Amino acid sequence: MDSVEIRLMSADDLAKAERASDTTFLAADRRDRRVSEPEPEPRSEKAAKQWIDRMRYFLTVDPEGCWIAVAGDEVVGFAISQNRDRLWFLATYGVLPDRQGHGIGRQLMDAVLAHADDRAGLFSSTVHPGATRRYRVAGFTLHPQMRMVGTVDRSTIPAVTGLHDGRAEDFDWMDRLDRNLRGAGHGPDHHYLLGLNRLVVSRAGGGSGYAYIDDRGRAVLLAAADPEIGQQLLWEALASSRGSTLVNCITTANHWAIDVGLAARLDIGQEGYLAIRGMPEPAPYLASGHFL
Repeated sequence: MDSVEIRLMSADDLAKAERASDTTFLAADRRDRRVSEPEPEPRSEKAAKQWIDRMRYFLTVDPEGCWIAVAGDEVVGFAISQNRDRLWFLATYGVLPDRQGHGIGRQLMDAVLAHADDRAGLFSSTVHPGATRRYRVAGFTLHPQMRMVGTVDRSTIPAVTGLHDGRAEDFDWMDRLDRNLRGAGHGPDHHYLLGLNRLVVSRAGGGSGYAYIDDRGRAVLLAAADPEIGQQLLWEALASSRGSTLVNCITTANHWAIDVGLAARLDIGQEGYLAIRGMPEPAPYLASGHFL
């Protein structure tokens, strides 16, 4: 095999890194596919562009956390992490299937953990045995995640009151809530997420919960001061869903979300881990896979 260089990523690497990411996660999805699920497919052109745009954003905000492994002209591995105040998160990480088992993943993880310094950390991980072993050795606690999938039984949707469309003026109290739940605010990530999603907030008591809901009606990030507000925000997302929907990143501390999903007639399943180091399990909270 060609020698591999571990280095910081640049904007010129984004297209090759996206191809490596697509190949890596497609292989993982095919390996872990449940019998009842459709055959995984490569990313669409739209999804590939979204991946590149998101990584370009991370490069702009915290370039020192973005690393790749290169062999010749090929990107064979990637680890994209970010520091936000006293919190570090891993947005995405992987090594091409035919390059795994040669220490590339360990070198990439060493690079991003050095960037984390002594910050608390969290990320959403797959069930890949080699990767999860590496995470545990690095000191992360692995909290099993659940997901809810299916089409919402619309006759079950309750009347939800007290919610409003969010705006940039809400970011200050949203960051305060984030700090209570995960030790740090999302900071600039709120601006990015608002540009892509609908923001719904509960402002009772000066700000008590928010959810970003994508164009398919999925809650891509949800934080609340108490489980009741979390349930109201999740019901709002489910009410706006079209066809099959997904609620993911549900840890055992967030069974309030399971109760909503079951009431909506969604099916429950398991999905990887939320890896946490130096912080309690956040709740009421449904993490974003990329912005945590």
